[in-house]
Amino acid sequence: MGDKYAEKSIDRAAGRMLFLAEQSGIETAWDRLDKQEPQCGFGLLGICCRNCNMGPCRIDPFGSGAQKGVCGADADTIVARNLLRTIAAGAAAHSDHGRDIVETLLHAAKKEAPDYTIKDEGKLLALAGELKVSSEGRSTAEIAMDIAQKALDEFGTSKGNLEFMGRLPAARKELWEKLGIVPRGIDREIVEIMHRTTMGVDTDYVNLILQGLRASLSDGWGGSMWATELSDVLFGTPNL
Repeated sequence: MGDKYAEKSIDRAAGRMLFLAEQSGIETAWDRLDKQEPQCGFGLLGICCRNCNMGPCRIDPFGSGAQKGVCGADADTIVARNLLRTIAAGAAAHSDHGRDIVETLLHAAKKEAPDYTIKDEGKLLALAGELKVSSEGRSTAEIAMDIAQKALDEFGTSKGNLEFMGRLPAARKELWEKLGIVPRGIDREIVEIMHRTTMGVDTDYVNLILQGLRASLSDGWGGSMWATELSDVLFGTPNL
C-alpha cells in the first residue's frame, strides 16, 4: 500500500481503509487537510482573534508588526481567550450529553420513555446512599426521580458546589480550593467563559486559564460524571 499511509496512522487497518478510500475516490480528512496546506500560521499559534466585530485581529509573532488587537488584547490574552472558548464548546457538548442521560432517566422513571428501563438497581441504590436520597420503603421509580432531579439541579445550581465533589481526596480538594478552581455549577462555568472572553471584560490570561480549568472540572465532575453513572443505571454496569 505504500509508506504514505503508515505516516498517517500506525494502525494497519486504518492504513488499509485509507488505501481503499483512495482507490474508490472517497475523500477523507487527510485529503481535506492536504488541500488546506499550508495552514494559517497565526491560527496554529492561537494569535488571531475574531471574538468581536472590530476584528479579526492578529499578533505578529516576530515582533515587527501589531502586538495588540484593536481592543488592546495582547498575544497572551488572545491565546487564553481562544483556548477558553474551545474549552467552553467541549464542556457544553459533553455536559449536555449528561443532561440528556439525566432527562432520559427521569422520563423512564415517570413511565414516559417505554424504551428505557432501570437495569442496574444496585447502582441506583448505591448512588442514593452517596447522594443522601431516601430509599427505604420507596419504589425504584421514586428513587430514580429524586436522583434525576438532583442531577438536573447541578446544571443551574445556586448552591455553589457539585454533588460529586464529595468523591475528591482531601488533598486534591484543598489544592483546587487554593487555586480557586472548584466548580460552582455546570452551565454557570460555561457561561462565565463566554462572558470573560468577550471584548472589554477579562484580559488577565492567568485568571482566564483558571476559569478554563474550573469549567473543565465542572464537566468532568458534573455533566460527564452524571452521564457515566446514570448510563450504568439505565443500561447496566459493564462487566468484564
